[in-house]
Amino acid sequence: MRRFFRVLLRIAIIAALVLAIGVLIFKLATRLEEPTVENRFDSKVRKRSLGEDFYVFEDSWLKKNREGLWEMYLSGDAFEMGYKNGLLTDSLNALQELYFIETIREIIPSDRYLNFLKHFLAWYNRSLDRYIPAEYREEIYGVSRFASDDFKVIGDGYARALNYHAAHDIGHALQNMNLVACTAFMVNDSLSEDGSMIIGRNMDFSMGDDFASNKIVVFQRPDKGHNFAYISWAGMIGVVSGMNDQGLVVTLNAAKSNIPLSAKTPVSILARQVLQYASNIDEAYAIIEAAEVFVAESFLIGSAHDGKTVVIEKSIDQCAVYDSNSDQLILTNHYQSEELGGHKLNLEAIEDGSSPYRLQRTKQLIERQAKHNYESVAAILRDRRGMDDADIGMGNEKAVNQFIAHHSVIFKPEKGEMWVSANPYQLGSYLCYNLNDIFAEDFDFSGVVDDTTQTIAADPFLLSDDYRAFVSHKEWTARFKKLLWDESPEAIKAEDIELYERLNPEFFYSYFIIGECWSLKGDSERALTYYEKALGKEIARLSERRMIEGRIESLKEKAR
Repeated sequence: MRRFFRVLLRIAIIAALVLAIGVLIFKLATRLEEPTVENRFDSKVRKRSLGEDFYVFEDSWLKKNREGLWEMYLSGDAFEMGYKNGLLTDSLNALQELYFIETIREIIPSDRYLNFLKHFLAWYNRSLDRYIPAEYREEIYGVSRFASDDFKVIGDGYARALNYHAAHDIGHALQNMNLVACTAFMVNDSLSEDGSMIIGRNMDFSMGDDFASNKIVVFQRPDKGHNFAYISWAGMIGVVSGMNDQGLVVTLNAAKSNIPLSAKTPVSILARQVLQYASNIDEAYAIIEAAEVFVAESFLIGSAHDGKTVVIEKSIDQCAVYDSNSDQLILTNHYQSEELGGHKLNLEAIEDGSSPYRLQRTKQLIERQAKHNYESVAAILRDRRGMDDADIGMGNEKAVNQFIAHHSVIFKPEKGEMWVSANPYQLGSYLCYNLNDIFAEDFDFSGVVDDTTQTIAADPFLLSDDYRAFVSHKEWTARFKKLLWDESPEAIKAEDIELYERLNPEFFYSYFIIGECWSLKGDSERALTYYEKALGKEIARLSERRMIEGRIESLKEKAR
């Protein structure tokens, strides 16, 4: 018996040693080394307040304008810009991180799965820093000096900041989570009122309304490369929508990806590199073609120097250019080039998704008007209807306006102008920023930064009963989804379901949620009725249609 216990003890000791070594190897393999930089700043430096929501540090500043948009100007080398950014946005950064984590918890309510995900992503991103250029690691490191200590359980400030720059790519690659369903288009020459290029873009990034509430219009004057502006959020130095002082525009639209073995260059970092160092389409292509990425992405590139817009399509192992060779170009979420358009994953995305429908609806809206200006482009970006103006429900992914946009932006590259939407979504006013003025040496930042003579008024829809109903519908959807996850049938009331149905009656997803509620409550007959009602509406994705059909078939089988 003693011998048995000695053997058992040895096995336990060996197992403990193996586990300890495994943990050590994991920690060493997943450690992201902080860059070595020369920090000229005193640790006791503070930003100065020049008024409510107006902060200055050296020559850089952050302020909130009359429409609630934050505006920030940064200059210097990489670390200096990051440090100034982190100092100016410290409280916003903490808030943004909180919103991000809360949204992840809503998407993944399981603590066990979240813990697994945390360790999986640490391993998955173990080589991330090798694929991010040194100057951007230094800039991220500068921002991270002011990271909140409230989230240390996730990782140290630098590791968190670096990993957040790959969050879009990871969600896209691992689950094709449908968090991103953007629309962009260009009109030029014969379709433009003044003959110049106009680009419109909705950045539909579904991380919640709180996450989008503190968007920042950033103006950067780096010590290397071009001056540039982009729409971002605190802590983010990557670019998803922006323009530089050469009149080069970059926006990102996701395409369907394979699941890669590890993280590589985040596409927002690649777009940032293009914005900072490219002045025309050829230079943009060279930068994008040379990079190693881990998701499929379309880079819309508008160039004042070239007088045209193209899409550079980038897969994990290929790069191609799509040129419409016309005065209009439309980009949603699938490839259109000869080289990549016929790929299996792309064809699957076209068959399943809302992307072709949105493209055709955008085309229909463009062709309704002979010539366009920035106001007509805004009207297209705000359109919430389906083909031929069909009511497909508010929030349908097939609409150009899905009511999830982090931001909406309009560019006139040849004039250095960009219009950025104020909250909510693309319904608030669009404010016009002239990069030629803002980057002038004598620009006075103490006053109004935007060009007030070219403001696009807020959408009147904001004041409508339909919009109020949509807001209520969104709140009820979140409430019902939580009750369904918690499996709390007793908390789901018939009168609440009746109210919910009236709020957004043409939206298929409303009826799916109601079907789920009745199914949880054990009323198969009512559940079946609502699943069938959902099938009668305009469903965004083929996979969603098949899921609903599966629910119907399952209920019918049980009834036999």
